[in-house]
Amino acid sequence: MTFETIMAGFGGQGLLFSGKVLAHAALIEGKELSWLPSYGPEMRGGTCNCSVIVSDDPVGSPIIAHPNILMVMNEPSLDKFEDTVATGGIIFVDSSLIERKVGRDDVAAVYIPATKMAKDMEATSLANMIILGAIVAKTGCVKCETVSNALRETISARKANLLDLNLKAVEAGIKFIKG
Repeated sequence: MTFETIMAGFGGQGLLFSGKVLAHAALIEGKELSWLPSYGPEMRGGTCNCSVIVSDDPVGSPIIAHPNILMVMNEPSLDKFEDTVATGGIIFVDSSLIERKVGRDDVAAVYIPATKMAKDMEATSLANMIILGAIVAKTGCVKCETVSNALRETISARKANLLDLNLKAVEAGIKFIKG
């Protein structure tokens, strides 16, 4: 199985880090992978996205034309990437920040109020990790417990004090999907 994921939003929302954690989880599980960050010259506050491919087979190219998983954390990203999602794909929408609904009926949409959930947890900057937990729980692209291990190995030394909060955010996303 191959999971082609695009994570998109504004710079500063932790999208590249979410992708890095997902890619590292795939590495831990011995899967083939690609992680390709992309951000505009504006950096924080500008457009930002990353592509992550997790596969049982070798990855031929890091470029994703038609993702089967899309994570969007702002409306311009939904506008830009919605039509590129493969039929049967899943779009994860931060419904705290994006008011409009997905306009396609050939894809599934998961509306998760990630930013509100993060604020309620007093972890305002971790909406990205909540959605990552939801993606993993819904798709099975990697095991949920592997994401926790990847997070422990990926978080930087200067943000190590946020490890427990990141783990709780991932768990909140998993619980949102699994109930």
